Amino acid sequence: MTTRFAILGTIEVRRNGVPVDVGHGMQRRVLAALLVDADRAVPADALVDRVWGAAEPAYGRRKLYGYVSRLRRVLAADGTAITREQSGGYRLAVEPSAVDAHHFRDLSGRARKADSDGQAEALWREALALWRGSAFAGVETPWFNAQRHLLDGERLAAQLELADVRLRLAQHDAMVSELAARAQAYPLDERVTGQLILALYRCGRQAEALQVYERARRRLADELGVDPGAALQRLYERILTGDPEPAAPRPAAPPATTKPAGRSGTAVNPPMARQLVPRLLPADLSLFVGRKDEADQARRLLGEERPGPVMLLVTGPAGVGKTAFAVHTGHLLASRFPDGQLHADLRGFGDEPADPFTVLGTFLRALGIPGGTVPAELTDRVHLYRTLLAGQQVLVVLDNAASAQQVSHLLPSGVRCATIITSRTTMAELCGRRLPLGILAPATGLDLLRGMLGRDRTDAELGAARSIVETCGGLPLAVWVAGARLAARPHWPLAKVARALADEQRKLDELAVGHIAVRASLELTYQQMAAATQHALRMIALLPGPGFGAWALAALLDADLPRAEAVLDDLVEVHLVEIGSTNATSIRYQLHDLVRMFGRERAEQDVPEQERTAALTRLLGASLHLADLAANTLSVDFQGISQLDLASWRLAAADQLLTDPLAWFNDERQFLINVAEQALDAREGVAPAAGLATALTTLFQVGSHFDDWERLQNRALKAALSNSDRHSAAKVHRCLGELTTILDRYPEALNHFEQALLLAEGQGPTYRAGATAGLAYVHRLLGQYSFAVLHFEEAAELAESAGNVNCLVYATNGLGVIDLEQGRIEAAVARFTKCLQVSRVAGYRPGEAQALRCLGQSHRALGTYPAAADAYRKAAAISEDLGDRLSATHATCWLGDILVRQGEHGEGRRLLARSLWTYREFGNLWGEAATLYALAGAQLAVGRSVPARRRAEAAVRLWRQIGSSRWLAVGLDTLAEAHALAGDHTAAARAREEAEEVRTA
Repeated sequence: MTTRFAILGTIEVRRNGVPVDVGHGMQRRVLAALLVDADRAVPADALVDRVWGAAEPAYGRRKLYGYVSRLRRVLAADGTAITREQSGGYRLAVEPSAVDAHHFRDLSGRARKADSDGQAEALWREALALWRGSAFAGVETPWFNAQRHLLDGERLAAQLELADVRLRLAQHDAMVSELAARAQAYPLDERVTGQLILALYRCGRQAEALQVYERARRRLADELGVDPGAALQRLYERILTGDPEPAAPRPAAPPATTKPAGRSGTAVNPPMARQLVPRLLPADLSLFVGRKDEADQARRLLGEERPGPVMLLVTGPAGVGKTAFAVHTGHLLASRFPDGQLHADLRGFGDEPADPFTVLGTFLRALGIPGGTVPAELTDRVHLYRTLLAGQQVLVVLDNAASAQQVSHLLPSGVRCATIITSRTTMAELCGRRLPLGILAPATGLDLLRGMLGRDRTDAELGAARSIVETCGGLPLAVWVAGARLAARPHWPLAKVARALADEQRKLDELAVGHIAVRASLELTYQQMAAATQHALRMIALLPGPGFGAWALAALLDADLPRAEAVLDDLVEVHLVEIGSTNATSIRYQLHDLVRMFGRERAEQDVPEQERTAALTRLLGASLHLADLAANTLSVDFQGISQLDLASWRLAAADQLLTDPLAWFNDERQFLINVAEQALDAREGVAPAAGLATALTTLFQVGSHFDDWERLQNRALKAALSNSDRHSAAKVHRCLGELTTILDRYPEALNHFEQALLLAEGQGPTYRAGATAGLAYVHRLLGQYSFAVLHFEEAAELAESAGNVNCLVYATNGLGVIDLEQGRIEAAVARFTKCLQVSRVAGYRPGEAQALRCLGQSHRALGTYPAAADAYRKAAAISEDLGDRLSATHATCWLGDILVRQGEHGEGRRLLARSLWTYREFGNLWGEAATLYALAGAQLAVGRSVPARRRAEAAVRLWRQIGSSRWLAVGLDTLAEAHALAGDHTAAARAREEAEEVRTA
C-alpha cells in the first residue's frame, strides 16, 4: 500500500492513487505543518503557531490534540504514525520522499549533480511536474505564507535551472515565449533576463536581445539604483562583439540549508533562489581617512564565525562619521556576505523617522518579493523577512537609528547574518558589540584636509590648517564643510577660514559637545552665503523627507524653476545640499538631517510663522497641481474629476517635468506622500491635502502601490471626518472603495461607496456619480444584477448631467456587461459601441480600451473569434501604452482564451500563464480566477482532463471566496466538463447540480 502526501498545491493525501479524506481545513493545516518536517519532531507550541498564527483560539493546545488524534486514526490504515516525542513535540513518521515537497527537493538535488544535461533535463521536468499550484493553497497564516514564499522561490529556481539546461541543449527556438513571459513576471531578475537575451541571440534576433538588455538596465537603475551585474554585462558585451557562444549569467552557489530558531520550531527551510542579490549599500567614499583601529575591530567581529547573528552598534555624536564608517566597513566586508547587503537610512533624529513597516517593504522587494505580494501587516513582513534571511549570509546596515524599538523588527535572525547599526545614543536595550567613534586626532584631521585640498596647499599654511581642525573640534563633518568651502575657492587662503571659525566659539555655549563643531561649521558656511541662498536653505529645511526636486523649492520660494535650480547649484557647491539622483528630465537633491536641523532652527528664528505657513501652502498646491496633471495624463481613474481647483500655487514649467508622468511619480511618490501627511498633521489644509491624496489614486493604481494608497487615504479620511469636511471625506471614501474593489475586499468596498454617497448628498452630481458607479460595479461582481443595474443607470444619469465623460463611459460599459452576462448580446454591443465612440471623441483612452475589451467579450459570446481577438489586441495595446498593466492583463487574458478557441493552443496558454503571474503579482483574485477558468478551458480543448480539473477547482475556490455567484456557476460548469472528460460522471453531476442551485438561489 503506497501513500503519498502533497502540499505543492492543495493539501492532499492519496493512497494507491485514491484521495483520502483527512478532515476539514484546520486538520489539513496540522497535517501540512507536520509534513514540512517529515519524520522530524515539531514542538507543540510551534504547531499552534503554524496552524493559527496570531489568531490562536482559546484552548489552542487542546484543539491541536484533537486534530492530531483524528489524523492518527485516518493515517493508521497504512501504518503511518504520529508519535509524541519526549520533548513534547509531534513527529509524523513518514519517509520524506513520500511528500511531494521533499521529493521535489531530492529531484532538484539530483538534477544539479546529474552527469549529463539530458539526464538533468529529465530530472528537472519530473521535479516541476509535482507542482499543482501555489503551495498550501487556501491556507493563510504568517508561517504558511513564509513557507509558501520559500517554496515558490525554489520552484522558480528549478525553472531557471531547467532553462539553463535547455539552452545548453540548443532548445532556444522553443523557449523564447516562455522566457519572455518569465522576464515580464520577474523584471529585476538578471538571470531570467540573461536567459531571454541568450535565447533571442541564438535565434538570430540580436537587435531584440540588445533591447531586452537596455530595458533591464533602465529598470534596475530606476527601481534599485544599481547597474546590471558583471555576468549580465559580460553577456551584453559578448553579443556586441559577435561572440558565437556567449553564456547566460549564473547565480552564486547557494548556501547550506539551515534551521531557523524561534517559536515556529525546527522547520528545515532551504535557501530561496532570489531574483536578485541586493546590493543596497551607498557608494563608498573616495576619501576615507583614519579609523584604522576601529575598522580592524569591526572586521574581526563581523568576519569571525559565531553561533548566532552578529550585531555591531556604532555610536558617537552627530557628525562624527558614523554613516561613512558603516558604509566603508560594509564595502570592505562585502565578500564575506555573498548573498547581499541591505541598507536603510532610518532618519531617527529627523522630523520624519523611517518606520519599520516601510523599511521592511523595501527590503522584501530588494530580496525578490514582487510588490503585489508583500504582506500588508507588520508581523507578517517580519516573519517573511527573517525567514528569507534564515539561511543566507547577508549584511544589514541600519543607519541613523533613534532607538532599539525602531530597529528591533529589522534585525535578521539568520546565524550567518550580521547587522551594523549607527546611532547617536547608546541603545542600552540592545545586546551587541559597541564601537564608539570619537573625534579625529589632529593628524587625521589634517589628512582629511590634505585629501580635499592637496598636500601642497595644506602644508603651505600648516598653522592655519591645524587651527581649522582644532576649531572644528576634530569633528569630521565640520572639517569636511570647511574643506569644501576652500576646495571650491582655490584663491582663498586657509587663514581666512581659520579666523572665521575661531570667531564662532562664543555662539556654542548652549550646545552639547557633540553639536558644537557641527553647528559652528554650518554657521560658518551659512554666513558666507548670499541672502537669497540663506533663505533657500531655511525654506528647504521645512520640506518633509530627505529627498526633493527643484520644483519643491520653487514653490517654497514662490519662484520659477530656473531660479530654484540656480540656488540649488549654489548650495550643492558648498555641500549643504547633495545630488541624490539624476535622469533625463530632472535632478533630485538630498539634505542631510544635521543640515536640516540647522536650517529649520534658522527658519524659526528668521522667518515669521505666517511666511513659513504660506510657503508650505504653496508646496501643497504645487504637489496637488503636478499630481493631478500626471493623473489626468493617464486618465485611468473612472472618477474623471480634476482637483486643480484646490491647488493654491501652480508651477509654470509643469509640462517640462511631466513628459513621462509615471517616471516622475516613481521619483516623487514618497515625497508627495510626505507633503500630504505634513499638511494633514498641520490640520490647516485638510481639503487640499485630501485632494492630493485623491489625485494620487491613479498613480497608486498604475504603479500597484496599494500599501501607500490605503495608508495615506485612511489618514486623509480620518482628518476630513474629524474636521467635519464632508466633501473631502466623500472623495476619499470613493477612492478607498476603488482600492478595496481591486483587492477583492467587496464588503469594505460597498461600505466605502455607500459612505461616499451619504456624505455627498446635496453636493451635486459630480462625486455622487463616481461613488454610485463604483457601488454598481461591486454589485455586478457579486452577481447582484438588479442592484447593479439600478446604480449603473443612476450613475450614467448623474455623470451625463455633470458632463463627466469618464464616469459616463464606465457606467454605460457596466450596463453593457450585465446585458452580456444575461444573454442580451445585441443590447450589450450597442452600449459598448456607444462607449467606444464617446471615448474616442473625448480622447478618453482608458474608456476606449475598456469598450474594446467588452466588444471582444461580445464577439467571444457570438463565436466571431477573429473580431474578438482584434478587439482584445487593440485594448491591450492602449493599456500598455498608458502603463496600466492590470487593464492590459484583462485584455491579454481573454485574448489567450480566444486563441485557444481558434486552435492556437501554445500561444493561448502562454498568454494565459503570463496573465496568471500578473494577477497574482497584483493580488487580484477575480482576475486570477478568470484566468484559471480560461486555462481549464484550454486544457479541455486538447483533451487533458486532469489539469483541466485542477484549474477549474482552483477557479471555483476563488469565486467561492470572492462570493461571485454568477461566475461560481460558470466555473462549476467547467469543472463538470472536466469530470465528465475524465469519466467521473458522478462528480460531474454533482458540479452541475451545484451550478444550478447557485443560479436559482
